Amino acid sequence: MFTQYDPESAALTNELRSQFDAFIAGGWDADMLASHQTRRLREVLTYVRANSPFYRERLAGITGADVSALRIEDLPSVPFTTKDDLRKAQLDILSRPVSDAWVFYETTGTTGAATPCPRTNGDTIHNNTVLTAYYRDVLAAHGGDQVIGISGPTELHATGDTFGDVCRNLGHAVAKMWPHSPVIGFERALEVMRLLPVTGLFCTPGMAMRLAQKAVEEGLDPRRDFSLDVLMLTGELMSPSLLENIGVLWGAEARNALYASQEASVLAAATSDGALRTAPLINLYEVIDPETLEPVRPDTDGVRYGELVVTNLYSGAKPLIRYRTGDMVRMTDPAPGAAVPAPAVEAVGRVRDRLLLNGHLVNGYDLEDLLLRRFRGYQDYQITVARDERGRDLLSLTLKADPDLHRDDIGPAAGDCLDALDTPLTVGFGTPGPITSTGAMVSWKAARVVDLRTDPSAENSSAECIAATRA
Repeated sequence: MFTQYDPESAALTNELRSQFDAFIAGGWDADMLASHQTRRLREVLTYVRANSPFYRERLAGITGADVSALRIEDLPSVPFTTKDDLRKAQLDILSRPVSDAWVFYETTGTTGAATPCPRTNGDTIHNNTVLTAYYRDVLAAHGGDQVIGISGPTELHATGDTFGDVCRNLGHAVAKMWPHSPVIGFERALEVMRLLPVTGLFCTPGMAMRLAQKAVEEGLDPRRDFSLDVLMLTGELMSPSLLENIGVLWGAEARNALYASQEASVLAAATSDGALRTAPLINLYEVIDPETLEPVRPDTDGVRYGELVVTNLYSGAKPLIRYRTGDMVRMTDPAPGAAVPAPAVEAVGRVRDRLLLNGHLVNGYDLEDLLLRRFRGYQDYQITVARDERGRDLLSLTLKADPDLHRDDIGPAAGDCLDALDTPLTVGFGTPGPITSTGAMVSWKAARVVDLRTDPSAENSSAECIAATRA
């Protein structure tokens, strides 16, 4: 509605909708995309050099003539931006004053000082157009008469605004309900989900499991007593094993809905072919080796594995240039017939959260997928890393589940772990540590892994441990 009162926003909305419709339909060839990205890259660099105190200093060595001649392949000549830069620069990173934004958000501050993330109308229109265009077919598969629940924090956070706006664009009713709010609570949230009924739900994986757990505690069956068709999950690492488990809990389709961050906005989104696909009309993507900082070449399967670097291609409140996300990803170019002709991306964990287990370096995504692949129907989980007196690394998995339903799965799970990582695994059943149930939008490792090798005082879960058959 507001665009009708803002001709500039209305024009931008129409322009982007047309561009994305044509792009998704295959109307953009490689040359057209490269031309678009090159033009926008030059415009954004000119914009931040003129308007951002941080970038005015950081890019002082790049002249206007350099920018005018810059090509995409020249991007490595431009300095990186890091999370530490954002924490130190604070408001100096902005290219527009906060008063030019329509809303102010900030990062959660779970890994350092919170950083400002205001959004202009242009920021929101660019990012929400991606989600609207990509989600259209995903949600349409479940019919047109939908009520979508949004269970995410609203205080200085974009979750409710973003998904609410996108669902409105697609014609779906929305119920924003944050169960951790004292105004709502889990009991009322579950009541609203049954009453309406809610047919789709945007939330974190942890929230999806927590809601199922609370429903069971109230004598309800999440599969029988609710009407969920689809869960759109984001905010935490999500392996295929975890997604499938959440789908089993609710008897619904569970999707990884979004790869984004508060500071860099939308980086990839779910498409109807089941992949998370990048948004090359509004971002430039690089994959680098986090140690050498050199570009990563595709492997024999065409996959680039490394740290994601992103450059925003729109001139909003805080465009970021060559921003090192700190996330390890796998990026694969689209195959013929992809729902959206953009690379697929898997976020597999933080660079700093990779674990060295008995000589094997593993990321969080693969560790989670490995340890959980044999189990379904659990309502929560936690992984603990320890070391025995001989210096050998050990893993334990705590599941909130009925032990009798999973005893036959423990041996195979331990075998999988030993074969892949040369690391013994024990499986226990009980209540994981309290961090897993906070519902916070925190990093995967902080929420799900307790590494006793680095923090011997860390509180472990309370569980009935069952020794694995292969140790």
